[in-house]
Amino acid sequence: MTENKRRLGRGLEALLGSATTVERARDSGQLRELPLNAIRPNHYQPRQAFDPTALQDLATSLRENGLLQPVVVRADHDDTYELIAGERRVRAAQQLGWERIGAVIRDVDDRTMLTLALVENLQRDALSPIDEAKGYRRLIDDFAVTQGEVGDLVGRDRTTVTNALRLLKLPDEVQSLIHDGALSAGHARALLALGSSAAVLRAARIVVEQGMSVRDAERMAQTAGRKGGKRGPRRAKPEVRRLEDALRRRLQTDISISARGKDSGRLSINFYSQDDLARILEIILGEPYEE
Repeated sequence: MTENKRRLGRGLEALLGSATTVERARDSGQLRELPLNAIRPNHYQPRQAFDPTALQDLATSLRENGLLQPVVVRADHDDTYELIAGERRVRAAQQLGWERIGAVIRDVDDRTMLTLALVENLQRDALSPIDEAKGYRRLIDDFAVTQGEVGDLVGRDRTTVTNALRLLKLPDEVQSLIHDGALSAGHARALLALGSSAAVLRAARIVVEQGMSVRDAERMAQTAGRKGGKRGPRRAKPEVRRLEDALRRRLQTDISISARGKDSGRLSINFYSQDDLARILEIILGEPYEE
């Protein structure tokens, strides 16, 4: 996991060089104060939604502490610039009514633009599984790179990239459920075994309605494949389901809570690769897990 984090960070660190903070950028002569209205979003931005509450928190931080890290842009034309990294900072600054923002200008090509936008969001765990998959697909389609090369560019193994891309085979409504956090990527991979879009969509609705675990979804998919059955387990208690939903959103994987008595029970956290386990452990422990 530590190696993956180092790989994820290399792109931005190489791009910024010594200008990793506003103070260092200013000391090195690289900081430019650019008009906010001259900066346009990165058209390769893979992230489709920005949490209003998180943006408000960032705006509060900017107001109280100022800008700590410059945004990164490339020159466009007619004295305008395109963002490479830092869209949340730009949006928060706009909320505060700022007219200018500290920036570092770099000369990069389109593939680097997309790669760095992916890396920045992956570092912050800010992408939904669907946005992540679409970013990988765009790298492959627009720049003729292989899945293995995508993994090398963004610091993921090939299996992780392949599993992410499989989500784009799902019906649009199911992709929306994953994007919104109602379904985990693990649920989606289980439902892919059903084959037809109609069967997948029908099963996805049952999974959401009944608050099913990934294991339950796998069993349902296997049963449906053999017999056309689609019954799931009994609906979880509302308070248990709320806890599962909160953990599922935080850890971005399937969670199952089962009671064993009045005050005891079992919490199950699913992972689907060694990278996935390392990611979950880092969220729980607050730092990269090292054996």
